[in-house]
Amino acid sequence: MLIWGLLTGSFALVWYRYYSGVIQLPFFRRGNWMVVGVYGALSFCITKLYGGYRIGYLKRGDVIFSSVMSTLFVNVITYCQISLIGRRFMNPMPVVWMTAAHILFICTWGVLGHKFYQYIYPPHRMLLISGSQYSQSLIEKISTRSEKYQICEIVDIKEGMERICSRILDYEAVVISDVKAEYRNKLLKFCFLHSVRTYVTPKISDTIIRGADSIHLFDTPLLLCRNMGITAEQRLAKRMLDIVVSAAALLIASPFMALTALAIKLYDGGPVIYKQKRLTLDGKVFEIYKFRSMVVDAEKETGARLAQEHDSRITPVGRIIRKIRFDELPQLFNIFRGDMSVVGPRPERPEIAQEYRETMPEFDFRLKVKAGLTGYAQVMGKYNTTPYDKLKLDLMYIENYSILLDIKLILMTIKVLLIPSSTEGVGKDQTTAQAKYMQKKNPQQHPPK
Repeated sequence: MLIWGLLTGSFALVWYRYYSGVIQLPFFRRGNWMVVGVYGALSFCITKLYGGYRIGYLKRGDVIFSSVMSTLFVNVITYCQISLIGRRFMNPMPVVWMTAAHILFICTWGVLGHKFYQYIYPPHRMLLISGSQYSQSLIEKISTRSEKYQICEIVDIKEGMERICSRILDYEAVVISDVKAEYRNKLLKFCFLHSVRTYVTPKISDTIIRGADSIHLFDTPLLLCRNMGITAEQRLAKRMLDIVVSAAALLIASPFMALTALAIKLYDGGPVIYKQKRLTLDGKVFEIYKFRSMVVDAEKETGARLAQEHDSRITPVGRIIRKIRFDELPQLFNIFRGDMSVVGPRPERPEIAQEYRETMPEFDFRLKVKAGLTGYAQVMGKYNTTPYDKLKLDLMYIENYSILLDIKLILMTIKVLLIPSSTEGVGKDQTTAQAKYMQKKNPQQHPPK
């Protein structure tokens, strides 16, 4: 809480020295306390939402980036608040200098805090128990966080429970990756008995159970999985949020949309808007609107396929608007019309969804809610996150839905828009045809649930 205290304390200093005495109706003691308190509460909530306090959990650069973004967001809102209280545009320079000081505090705290965390909590020595070749991608991801996780040994579940259990006792933590439920349950109980930290890659059934309600009507514990998506009351509240957010966003974005449309038209004279059939609630097909970022008739010869890194079909204008996500802005009209929601699973194309169903029959589970402009999978994952992992993220959203979660994801989307890796195209080895081939070649990648 040291950094929070520094930021709030510096604002209190700026408020008392530069603003509290020059507003038209100065506050007395409690009024000033309220202004500082509101700043502190807003700073804490936004920074926590963006992960700015998660030293050790996130990379050092991510923590600093999240905290800097949060303080910029909070300080802009606070200046607007000060101007409203003062009933005129107040001198912004004290807030500007305060923001510069905040960034300096955050960078220093991020570097020193990260080093202190590493000193107190050295990386866990881990044993990875693998059930399939799918574990390789997880190993590569874990290896990017060598300061926190250290995989010292990898064993295959085929080596037998007796040998694996003997190896577990030599490590501080265990990763159970894509292991069949029969063996996974035994491993979990063994790790629990011996107090060994355990990381597990969840299956679809695990994600559904996580959203279950506990029933205590009987002396035997029961878990109730409603499996109905979201309730009627939640759908009404979600629709009202969609209308308000899309209407406000259209008003704010209209100048940028006009400039984008002009740039596309001037480049090659082709159509500005690109329509494409997508899937939404209960498998209903609708036409999604996007600014055209590719050449005209881009799929005439290749058919439906995902955009790849360095895709030759993308125009120079298209590369820019895809990078800053302006190509998605016309979807605000889809949201206002009710075709889709602000938050929800990514609207998939029917042709690509059909290919996924051949190896992932559970892919349609994500259609229990409307498709969304942003969503849990879009915020927590990337454009090139595997379809199976995106499916699990979408189900986590559906099974844990609340209107507050929607608001949280909308705010987190602002951060995601500024992260370049979130817009990366899939690599050539991740196209649907090759992904389908690899899944057939390695059927354990998606075992029966």
